[in-house]
Amino acid sequence: MSEITLVNLSLIVLLLPIIGFTVVLLFGKRFFRIFWLEIGALGLAFILASIVLVVKLTTYVDAAPIVFQFTWINFGNLPLLGNLQINLGIKIDNMAAIMMFVVTLISFLVHIYSIGYMHGDKRFTRYYAYLGIFSFSMLGIVITHNLLLMYICWELVGLSSYLLIGFWYEKKSAADAGKKAFLVNRIGDIGMFIGILILFTNYHTFTFDTIFSAIGGGHLPFDSGAWLTATGILLFMGAVGKSAQFPLHVWLPDAMEGPTPVSALIHAATMVAAGVYMIARIFPMLTADALLVIALVGGFTSFLAATIAITQNDIKKVLAYSTISQLGYMVMAMGVGAYAYGFFHLVTHAWFKALLFLGSGSVIQALHHEQDIREMGGLRKKLPITYYTFLTATLAISGVPFFSGFLSKDGLLLGTYAFGSLTGHILIPIFGFTVVILTAFYMFRLVILTFHGKPRNQEKYDHAHESPKVMTIPMIVLAVLSFFFWYSGNPFSAESGWFISKWIHTPHSVVPQAMRFNFMRTGAAASAHFEGAHEVITHSPMYMEALHHAHYPAMIISILFAGLGILLAYLIYQWKKIDADKLAETYSWFYKFSLNKWYFDEFYHATFVAGTIGLGKVLAWFDTYIVDGLVNGAAWLTRQVSAFSGLFDTYVVDGLVNFTAFFSGFIGLGLKKIQTGRVQTYVVFAVFSILILLLILRPF
Repeated sequence: MSEITLVNLSLIVLLLPIIGFTVVLLFGKRFFRIFWLEIGALGLAFILASIVLVVKLTTYVDAAPIVFQFTWINFGNLPLLGNLQINLGIKIDNMAAIMMFVVTLISFLVHIYSIGYMHGDKRFTRYYAYLGIFSFSMLGIVITHNLLLMYICWELVGLSSYLLIGFWYEKKSAADAGKKAFLVNRIGDIGMFIGILILFTNYHTFTFDTIFSAIGGGHLPFDSGAWLTATGILLFMGAVGKSAQFPLHVWLPDAMEGPTPVSALIHAATMVAAGVYMIARIFPMLTADALLVIALVGGFTSFLAATIAITQNDIKKVLAYSTISQLGYMVMAMGVGAYAYGFFHLVTHAWFKALLFLGSGSVIQALHHEQDIREMGGLRKKLPITYYTFLTATLAISGVPFFSGFLSKDGLLLGTYAFGSLTGHILIPIFGFTVVILTAFYMFRLVILTFHGKPRNQEKYDHAHESPKVMTIPMIVLAVLSFFFWYSGNPFSAESGWFISKWIHTPHSVVPQAMRFNFMRTGAAASAHFEGAHEVITHSPMYMEALHHAHYPAMIISILFAGLGILLAYLIYQWKKIDADKLAETYSWFYKFSLNKWYFDEFYHATFVAGTIGLGKVLAWFDTYIVDGLVNGAAWLTRQVSAFSGLFDTYVVDGLVNFTAFFSGFIGLGLKKIQTGRVQTYVVFAVFSILILLLILRPF
């Protein structure tokens, strides 16, 4: 199959969901069953994406990325800018092919699952239309070769998220959650937009490879390494919002107000992974300082969310904070240079976290929309398929050997271990390994309270039953994908497997000649500094040696910590050897702190939200009493002047005019008596007048 055929197939995959969206949205009210068109479009897109994946990972696995582009806007030869044009296009490399497969498969499975879960909803058809525009937007992010198209699709994903989170907008909580997600994401997107503008101002292009080549040639933004670092961090702000990293993580738990299949599609597997995917795309331009910031933010986010998840009682809230924690893992992996393992965990996490959300949806539907795990228990007998698939995903996310999550988590923990030993930033590996314990603990706490033991609500338990096949088959497919053998023949090593060694290649991290790249500094060892134009972080001899020595210690520690977390969960919730209520009472300060999510929502509400509302009230007062006061005062003064002018015009100007007319009329009335027109009368008046004059003027 030729490269142009792969490009054409990829474009068809991109366009199929938006075609389905358009048709379903326009004709949904006329033809209720038209939602099958959207399902068929996603099914065909998945088949074509699978073909692209197979061909790319076989025929073109080691070939250069396949790029197709065209000139969208040509500004011509501009002063100071030269010949300026904007190109749009797509880029098909191994990473894009894999992500295209992930997005289409999960989207297709969610489409199938939703037939059963959303059955009877009054906006059933519109729901499928929204899924279509989301799938199109996400695929646009995956295959684009430039920042402009990525940003356009980035905002479309935000729109899709808003529509799907607030799908049941008649519920105030759902409407508020949609607005919260939209606004919080805009904060991060502003930073991303500024970063894109900095790059375009300096390089006059949005294309990734052109920008990377310019940086590699020593052309820095505004000729400053600090500006390159700042640009990388600004772009990372977009990922902070979209991938729910601290401090913009607060929108994701509230987003669980949307339908559960939406949670599986958007807030577990694909949309929230867009931020991590974007970091992978811009990885070659990230400097040492930018990577360190990314690693610290990811590590802290992972720890923060895990400490919150251990006390939550809403089944979807536990999974929401688990998602934030695992996204922090991926971001941390990117920051420490374990690029391939960060992307690997993105892929494996997509399967088992989507499965966990679909499993939670099965439980929620079986219990008539009950989400509190304290009202559950004993459901493994009633929901056997849901239980075993859910358990499979739990074992994978906990990092248990023979599951995909173990391979990817082992790799990224290995990267943090090596990073800490080389740089002295031990806080990052501490975050990483601590989260292993917490993840295993809160996930098995969730499994035990939901499926094990005796029913805590007998009435709901009695009415529970397994979900229909249209819901269980997608769960089984995802469960099968959560085993190790899809990625490596060795269940204890991903490095020797085909996913890492053949499919994912770490890109060159371009380091400008003008800056010193001290990413691998150990103490004062000057030999650990790297200088040059094309150094590769993860291919440096020192880093590779550190990875080699850290492999077994990191793996053993991660297995032991995962086992410890599972053991604690069983001791407390299964075997009752430790009283959970007494433990919560003893450490009430920590329990309340975790249960209330570190009081982030309260803090944000008291500061940013209340501050914004307060500022709005001040501005409203200023507008009402100052601006409107000036306007109203000017209007009153104008009215008074107009009234005075009216009176002056009426009584003075008009008075003089009217008096003149009256006087003239009065004189006219008097004179008309003597103006008879008769000559005899005029002769008499003349003679009479002469006599009077003679009498007056006669000499005395």
